[in-house]
Amino acid sequence: MNYSEDCAPHFSYATEERFADIQLLRYRLNGFGQLSLLQKKLVYYLSKATLYGRDITFDQFGKYNLRIRKMLEAVYTDAAIRHDSDGFRALEVYLKRVWFSNGIYHHYGSEKFQPGFTADYLRGVLQQIEPVRLPLRAGETLDDMCAELFPVIFDVTVLPKRVNKADGEDLIQTSACNFYEGVTQEEAETFYAQKKAQDADNPSPASYGLNSTLVKENGVIREEVWKTDGRYGNAIRSIVYWLEKALTVAENDRQRKVIALLIKYYQTGDLQVFNEYCTEWVSEHEGRVDFVNGFIEVYGDPLGMKGSWEGIVEYRDMEATKRTQAISQNAQWFEDHSPVDPRFRKPHVKGVTANAICAAMLGGDEYPSTAIGINLPNADWIRAEYGSKSITISNITEAYNKAAHGNGFKEEFVVDQETLEIIEKYGDKCDDLHTDLHECLGHGSGQLLPGTDPDALKAYGNTIEEARADLFGLYYIADHKLVELGLLPDDEAYKAQYYSYIMNGLLTQLIRIEPGRQIEEAHMRNRSLIAHWCYEQGDVIQLEQRDGKTYVRITDYQALRTLFARLLAEIQRIKSEGDYEAARQLVERYAVKVDAALHEEILERYKKLNLAPYKGFINPVMKPVMDDAGNICDIQLDYTESYVHQMLRYGQEYGTM
Repeated sequence: MNYSEDCAPHFSYATEERFADIQLLRYRLNGFGQLSLLQKKLVYYLSKATLYGRDITFDQFGKYNLRIRKMLEAVYTDAAIRHDSDGFRALEVYLKRVWFSNGIYHHYGSEKFQPGFTADYLRGVLQQIEPVRLPLRAGETLDDMCAELFPVIFDVTVLPKRVNKADGEDLIQTSACNFYEGVTQEEAETFYAQKKAQDADNPSPASYGLNSTLVKENGVIREEVWKTDGRYGNAIRSIVYWLEKALTVAENDRQRKVIALLIKYYQTGDLQVFNEYCTEWVSEHEGRVDFVNGFIEVYGDPLGMKGSWEGIVEYRDMEATKRTQAISQNAQWFEDHSPVDPRFRKPHVKGVTANAICAAMLGGDEYPSTAIGINLPNADWIRAEYGSKSITISNITEAYNKAAHGNGFKEEFVVDQETLEIIEKYGDKCDDLHTDLHECLGHGSGQLLPGTDPDALKAYGNTIEEARADLFGLYYIADHKLVELGLLPDDEAYKAQYYSYIMNGLLTQLIRIEPGRQIEEAHMRNRSLIAHWCYEQGDVIQLEQRDGKTYVRITDYQALRTLFARLLAEIQRIKSEGDYEAARQLVERYAVKVDAALHEEILERYKKLNLAPYKGFINPVMKPVMDDAGNICDIQLDYTESYVHQMLRYGQEYGTM
């Protein structure tokens, strides 16, 4: 049945959908019923624009992803195929993982999935399917398709990682992400270095490479720009169609200008137009509804330049925003009291705004797995001149917290009852506050020295940036200022965050790493870097052995804060000066390596809890209600759609490539 959130008494965050290392949750659109009809229609139109970018993300994450997904979906939905065989059940799990990760590579670790079915099984079921239902190219046979796709699926040596960051290797040629064709890392870096040199005196430089595939044909290197009449044109034209609908119901003139500039950017591919869009977007504060839509975060590119497509539609959580605004309104105080060299502080913090929001729709690189906080734009010069927007996603963190309570995880890994009680008392509040500090102030803090290339840290830039924002939050969450602002109840609460963070960085995040692998993902590297660097500085952090189990003990919480301050000062120096070698040494020494024996122990302890280390979300279904004249008079929410139905429906309704 259909219902709004006000008449959904049996809403449940957790679903029955669990497979591999993943559990699916639902998020509730709290307060959606209180939005005006205009705002509901705006959310609906922007949500359609968000869902139409899905195929772009699949293609960006690997050139074979879309064909593999469509081939497997044809098998999965074919009535003639037996669904009760071991081969089919293994294929179902594999396909669910492909849906979740927007491709055949793990959404977090980026390693290629290993199928639990054989090539012979897949070939056999494909032979039972009508060719018209398969993603065959003109003139292509089934054997041709299998010859191309089977090595990608079954051979562990073929395109094994989506994003490779191993020091000393050609990161482009050893990464399977689909941002480069026929070029080496050296060629790509030279190409963009020349562009930057030609634009060195521009006070508003473009984010070079953000919205293009770099290709080499007949010895010539050029960019294929992602725009309505370029690469990904079909998908982008569908996005633009719904953005144009959103224009008609914008809440104010500036919001209307923001949407119009985004449309212009999609039509032209002009990165200067993108700059205009960003500066207008970051200055729009009146509307309650907001969105992110485009080629944004660069974590999916080993060089940290190409933007993965993502979308999120949101509306302000009015009550929770009081917390984030208390932080943003004191941004200058936090900047002035930062423990970094005064040369690297911003003398005048501009335009820092922070809101707690409810996510209304997730898409692209934000779906099904999503961030809990976002700070944009990413361009340093825009942050310095115009400021930034920060959001923490209250209904997503609510869903995570509801799912985590009582699952036995903390009881297994926290060192003693006293520490466990602190975490139970303050943990959720401190988690939210650290996210606020990370997104609202951390990413927007500090400044580059004149002449420093914002991409100077290359493959290490993402890890250093996340460490900088995390350290900013860790340093200030222990400050009495937060008690004065009414954000924490007392001067002991911060200990919950300090303990949980160090325990995660040293021990429990290892549950997300496969045996024998190193740490690859930027956020995980960041946490490992901070925890291991602090651990090495003396006895402030200890690893205790008890009954064959390893626990973290923090002996002096204020001393740990001093260590966070020292590391923050160095991380900010590295970023401000563009010190690539210092970044490389810090990351390679503290952030990458995994102790095999400790890893085995943590995995064994976690396995006994029978938990899934990764969570993702099923989107609500939005259905317009029409009046007698054929006009939208309401938007209804349906939270009952299953994961499989949603994924198959999205493939049909929003498949553009």
